[in-house]
Amino acid sequence: MRRTFQAIPLLLLISLLLFLIVHSAPGGGLGPYLQNPHITPADIARLKHNLGLDRPTLINCRWFFRCGWPIWDSQYFSWLGQILHGNFGYSTSNSEDVFTAIVERLPSTLLLMGTAVTIAFVVGVSAGLFAAVRPYSIWDYLITTFAFFGQSMPVFWLALMLQLAFAVHGIPLPFGYVLQLPSAGISSSDTFDLGDRISHLILPATALAFLNIALFSRFMRSSMLEVIRTDYMRTASAKGLSFRTVLFKHGLKNALIPLVTVTALTLPALFGGAIVTETIFAWPGEGRLFITALGQEDIAVLMGYLIVNAFLVVFFNLLADVLYAWLDPRVKYD
Repeated sequence: MRRTFQAIPLLLLISLLLFLIVHSAPGGGLGPYLQNPHITPADIARLKHNLGLDRPTLINCRWFFRCGWPIWDSQYFSWLGQILHGNFGYSTSNSEDVFTAIVERLPSTLLLMGTAVTIAFVVGVSAGLFAAVRPYSIWDYLITTFAFFGQSMPVFWLALMLQLAFAVHGIPLPFGYVLQLPSAGISSSDTFDLGDRISHLILPATALAFLNIALFSRFMRSSMLEVIRTDYMRTASAKGLSFRTVLFKHGLKNALIPLVTVTALTLPALFGGAIVTETIFAWPGEGRLFITALGQEDIAVLMGYLIVNAFLVVFFNLLADVLYAWLDPRVKYD
């Protein structure tokens, strides 16, 4: 509860900084309208008044302690009040409700993120565990090399190479078959087809998971090597327990503790990192919505996306604190 209450002023500070940065862009909230060559100064003045842009962004003080506008009537506090009531505003490009636009695209992003995290966690933890029980072997060196390769791999380049290999050329298989996957989109038709959805999901999820596979494997290897050398692991082995029981029952749970922090920080990073992946694979999610809004200078959509992303970062850090206490009863919070 204490950490939850600490998160509230943090989110308020983040929202203030985001609001000031976004509204410092050329044109501000009038950016889409200023692109119209036929707009007149009278139109600009009317739009500023209707959108509340004729008020100060935060506070309007000509002299110290002589403010010409009440701070609670500023653009930021007006926007914050609407956000607290669940009103994210309307898109300036198509008049769509921002909250509706985010909610409609959220399932697609969650599907992509969930699949990518599952692939990264299963493959990364398995590879790190395998490398830890065989340290300095040829398998350890191969997994380490793969991890360094994965961490230095640009996501956009990997996504394009996956499209080139699996969508454009295809991978030859035995008996004359060719493995060819869709290059873009979430489905081939409006009707739901599970096999078609899975085939469209493979390439973007793989591209998004590749970096985190390398990250998870490195953390898992390092953590498990420390756990293996502890006294309680040697005691469990001396009691006659099998190596598999000692490894999975006594060692794995404690070795996963550092991975909790990495996973908690990875989830919101995937939410933001999906921007590139969703754009390349034309995936109809939050990332593609952000790129479209950025190109159209749609302030309302940009702020909605950034606030949701900031909330996810704070929430998953809070979730990591809870999981610490579950994984390790020795962790106590005063």
